[in-house]
Amino acid sequence: MYKIAIIPGDGIGKEVMESGEYLLDKLDLNFSFEYGEAGFECFNKTGTTLPEETIKIAKNSDATLFGAITSTAGQPSPIINLRKELDVYANLRPIKSYKGVKSIAKDIDFLIVRENTEGLYSQIEYEQDNKLIANRVITKKASEKISEVAFEQCKSKQKQKVTCVHKSNVLKKTDGVFKESFYKIAKNYPHIKTNDLYVDATAMYLITQPQSFDIIVTSNLFGDILSDESAGLVGGLGLAPSGNIGDKHGLFEPVHGSAPDIAGKGIANPCSMILTIAMMLDYLKEYELSKKINNAVETVVNNQKTLTPDLGGNSTTMELTKTITNEILEGD
Repeated sequence: MYKIAIIPGDGIGKEVMESGEYLLDKLDLNFSFEYGEAGFECFNKTGTTLPEETIKIAKNSDATLFGAITSTAGQPSPIINLRKELDVYANLRPIKSYKGVKSIAKDIDFLIVRENTEGLYSQIEYEQDNKLIANRVITKKASEKISEVAFEQCKSKQKQKVTCVHKSNVLKKTDGVFKESFYKIAKNYPHIKTNDLYVDATAMYLITQPQSFDIIVTSNLFGDILSDESAGLVGGLGLAPSGNIGDKHGLFEPVHGSAPDIAGKGIANPCSMILTIAMMLDYLKEYELSKKINNAVETVVNNQKTLTPDLGGNSTTMELTKTITNEILEGD
């Protein structure tokens, strides 16, 4: 039996989590769920955005499934802090185009590997002599670890090339270390092609030639920005899953936020959560089931019969969830 920590969060996080639980209940696997709180509603109730009990639940689980949270003014981000607590240092964000969804180009299929614990997201900010300062922390150790993850992902996915994205022409020391660490690890993978690009150039190439990318590895803030841009290439955040992987823990979350403008309307796209569950099952080594889920999402989206409004349809969250679930079960 797999013990899964469930953290719904706020807004549509709760709605897509309901879809996720519906799907997991229908699968031919044994799951037990333990629930934790985090986010804006949690802060209003408990005075903290990430209670110690939630961290404990996540640490004692085989994997953690996270919904979405609304930012709380003046409070640290609960998802960033949970990533640090679990030491899930690699954020994996796959980007894939679907035939049934308008994309900037066909056959887009790449992975962004984002360092998850350092950079400006270290949240080290302070005031000094009337200046507001944010420290950008980049270490050789973390840079080498994330580069190794990128090359291993390239091997496992049978891709050809890893691209290091940085801004070392300006951030000579921090991004200089990141780039040097990348090429140091690359020596251990002589059969994999490598190149490096400045982050601004990468932002352009993602639009003009997205098929040229296989695996992108980059630092925390750059990875966050580029992955949202990339989701826009293939239909939006409703089709963008992510996984946070470490040596001991796995934390999985759809890329989208809590979307308060549509919360409660029952029209949130569940595909990002469902694809995120596929990533979680892959992490748990349930490879065949993960593949079935990915195939089912692709089939349903390509058919264009049951789609939520963000994809051009008029179906509800649960209607799309049930259609994908039925596609999975019928394939068994």
